[in-house]
Amino acid sequence: MRRVLRWVLSLVVLIGTVSAAGAAAAAGERPLAGERATTTKPDIKDKLLAIPGMSLIEEKPYPGYRFFVLNYTQPVDHRRPTKGTFKQRVTVLHKDTSRPTVYYTSGYSVSTNPSRREPTQIVDGNQISMEYRFFTPSRPEPADWSKLDIWQAATDQHRIYRALKPIYGKKWLATGVSKGGMTATYYERFYPRDMAGIVSYVAPNDAVDKEDSAYDRFLAHVGTKECRARIQAVQREAMVRREPLSRKLAAYAEAQGYTFKTVGTLDKAFEAVVMDLVWGFWQYQPAATACGTIPDAATVSDQELFDYVDSVGGWSSYTDQGLTPYTPYYYQAGTELGAPTIKQPWLGGLSRYGYQPPRNFVPREIPMTFDPRAMRDIDTWVRHQAHRMMYVYGEYDPYGAEKFRPARGARHDNHVLTAPGAHHGATVSQLTPAEKARATQRIQEWAGVPSASGKPLAAYDAKLDRRDVKKEQTLRP
Repeated sequence: MRRVLRWVLSLVVLIGTVSAAGAAAAAGERPLAGERATTTKPDIKDKLLAIPGMSLIEEKPYPGYRFFVLNYTQPVDHRRPTKGTFKQRVTVLHKDTSRPTVYYTSGYSVSTNPSRREPTQIVDGNQISMEYRFFTPSRPEPADWSKLDIWQAATDQHRIYRALKPIYGKKWLATGVSKGGMTATYYERFYPRDMAGIVSYVAPNDAVDKEDSAYDRFLAHVGTKECRARIQAVQREAMVRREPLSRKLAAYAEAQGYTFKTVGTLDKAFEAVVMDLVWGFWQYQPAATACGTIPDAATVSDQELFDYVDSVGGWSSYTDQGLTPYTPYYYQAGTELGAPTIKQPWLGGLSRYGYQPPRNFVPREIPMTFDPRAMRDIDTWVRHQAHRMMYVYGEYDPYGAEKFRPARGARHDNHVLTAPGAHHGATVSQLTPAEKARATQRIQEWAGVPSASGKPLAAYDAKLDRRDVKKEQTLRP
C-alpha cells in the first residue's frame, strides 16, 4: 500500500511539473532547466523542408522576413511523372503564415536575393517565386525540349502551390511582369481554382502570330511625331553605316570573346540589333526625357552611333553568349508564344533579312514546330471565362498593342488598366490616382485583407521594393 501511495504522489508531482512548463511556454517564457516545453511551434524552415522533394540551397537574412532559396523536385513530364525528374529553384520570402501569399514568376530565371513585387507590398504578404522550367539551373539533363510548354510550366506552378498551401493557408494571388504576366495568365487558364486573383503586368497577347499589324499601328502613333522621326532616322543611319559599324562590332566581339554560331553570321546579328532599335527605345526609355537623348543622325560620329545603339539594344544580344541564357524563351516563342514582326517602312530596302524568326536564335540541334492552337486557346478562355484578373499596361510600351481582353461584367471582376506615360515597367503605382486607389483596394479584397485606404498595407522599402525594370535586350517580353 505504501509503495502504491508513493507512485501516485510521484505521478501528481510529474503532472504538475509538465503543466507548469507548458504554461510557461504558452506565455512566451523559457522553461526552467530540465523542463521540456510541449507547445514549441515548428520553425518555418523545418516546415518547408518537411515537404517531400524540397531541399534548402541557402537562407539569407532580411529584416522582418525569412528568405529561403530552395530546390523542389519536379517531374520532367507531368503526364508521365515516373519518367525522370529535375530540380526547380523556388524562393520563399516569409512574412507570416497568417498573411496572404503572392505567387510570382518572371517567366525566366529567379532572383536569389530578397525582393518584393508590388502586389506583395500591397497586401503585406508572403511571396513565393518560381524559376521557369528549362532556365538554368532548373533544367533536366539531358534536356527534352518537347517538355517545355505552357501546360507543363503551369503544372509546375500548381504542384508547388499544392505543396506550400498547407503552410500558407490564407488566400493566394499570382503575379508576373511581361513573360511572367503571360505565365500567370496561362497558370490561371489550366488551374483556375488555385488563385484568388491574378495581377498581370505588361503581358502581350499574341493570339495570332501571323497577324501583327497592331504593332505597326502602335509604332506609327506612339509619342510625338518629332520623337518618332528622330529615332527612326538614327535606326536608318545605322543601316546606312553598316560597314563601319560592323567593323566596330567585330572588334568588340573579338575583345569580349563573343561568337555568332547560333544566329549564323556577324551580319545577321548586326542587323537583328539595329532592327530592334525603335521597338527597344519605346519599350524601355522614359518617354519624358528619352527623346532629348537621341543623337542627330546627320552629324553623329560612327562611335557615338555605335554606342547609342548599344545603350538601347545591346550589341551582345544576338551573340551566342547573349542568346544562350534565353534559349528557353526563344524556343517557346517559336513553338507556342509567337513573336512580334514589324514592317518599319522608313528603312526602305536597307534590311537584308527582315525581322528574323525565333528559329534563328535557337541552336539548330533543338527541333522546333510552331503550334498556333496554344495561344488561340488562351485568348478564347480569357475572353469568355476568366475572372478576377487585372492587367496593367504602359502607354508607351509596344507590347501593349496586343493586350489581353478578359470577359467583361461585374460577375467576372476583370480589369484592364493603362498607366499614362509608362513603358514596359508600368505598375499600379503609376496609374491615375483614382484608378490606383481602386486597383489597390481590389487586390487587397481578392487577397482577403480589405482596406479602405487605397494604399499598400506594407510601408515602402527602398531595397526590397525596387521597381527597376530588368532590361531584357531585344524584343524579349
